[in-house]
Order: sequence, then C-alpha cells, then structure tokens
Amino acid sequence: MEGTIGEIRMFAGNFNPLYWLYCRGQQVDINQYIALYAIVGITYGGDAQTKFNLPSLCSRVPIGAGQGTGLSNYELGEKTGTETVTLTQLQIPSHTHIPTVAVNSVTPSGTVTLYGVNSAGGDNTPVGELLGSDGNTSCYAPATDPTVPMAAGAITVNSFAGPLPTVTVATYGGSTPHNNIQPYTAVNYVICVEGIFPSRN
Repeated sequence: MEGTIGEIRMFAGNFNPLYWLYCRGQQVDINQYIALYAIVGITYGGDAQTKFNLPSLCSRVPIGAGQGTGLSNYELGEKTGTETVTLTQLQIPSHTHIPTVAVNSVTPSGTVTLYGVNSAGGDNTPVGELLGSDGNTSCYAPATDPTVPMAAGAITVNSFAGPLPTVTVATYGGSTPHNNIQPYTAVNYVICVEGIFPSRN
C-alpha cells in the first residue's frame, strides 16, 4: 500500500500492511526507520539517541494541532482528555434540598415547686382563696390587688423536658464517575514508514 512517510491512515483490517506500522506508541530503532525519524523526531517520545516512539492512537481520537478560533490550543503530540469524569460541587447545577422535620413523640415533663410558709397564715380567710403570707415573706408580686401573680420566687419549674423536633437534610449522589466519551467504533490506525518522502513547501 503506497503512501507518504509519516502519513497516518485508518485501516479496517486486523493486520498492518507492508511498509505501515500500527500507531500504538511503540518504540522503534532510529537506524531502522531513519526517514520516518527525520519527519516525526521524538515528538511522540524517545531518547533521540537510538529510539523514538510512534504516535499512539489506541483509545484516542486525533485532533488538529494548533488553535482554532475560540478554541483551546493543542501542541503536536499532546495527549489530554479522560474517559470518565466525577463532578465536583462547583460543577453541578445550583439546587436546594428540602429538609424533613420529625416531631419527637416524647411526652413533655417537668418538676414544679410551690413555695409556702411553714406557719400560720396572716389571714384566716385569704381573699380569693389565694395563699396566705406570714407577713415577712412575699409570695405575691408587689401590687395592691390581692389577685396579682405570685412572686417570681414563689414557684420554680425544674428539669423541663419537651419534645425536640429532628431536622434532617437528605444527601443525594454517590460520587460515581460518569462516562465522558462519544459513541465509537474501533479501527486500526497505521503510519507509513517506507514510501514517498514528503518535500517541504
């Protein structure tokens, strides 16, 4: 199969034609392929002493080197891209999670202490059947009305335990990478190693 040295073609066969080698990134001897080395050099790898590498197009799509208008710049022989991608928090769409509130079924409980005087009251018939006082201890808040609320220290509430709601925000996602490749059909890429030597323009 005639070709130009350094030319790459797609080949549907399961063998490499005469004077063509697979583009699989393999390392070859400079002395054996002097003409091809003169064209590709160590663009695709090698030590520039005795070995150089052929391009590797296994599981890769070739693109044009350089920079198209409004596009990224790619150097000759550059390899980039990945088959799978895991999105980060900054890459996923902005969204909200609805919280779930569950009310605890525990019955509220507490301890109430009512303070009184351990002696006879100051009045045999307290008005309105309110607690009496010995005259020294005020069990009512200061006021002239005998039906005012009791003094702040007359009753204390301790150890109150009420039902506290439980608020949960669901977590979604498993951070599993997703495929980042288009539909494909695998064929062989071959490079011409013996043929017409291209002249420079």
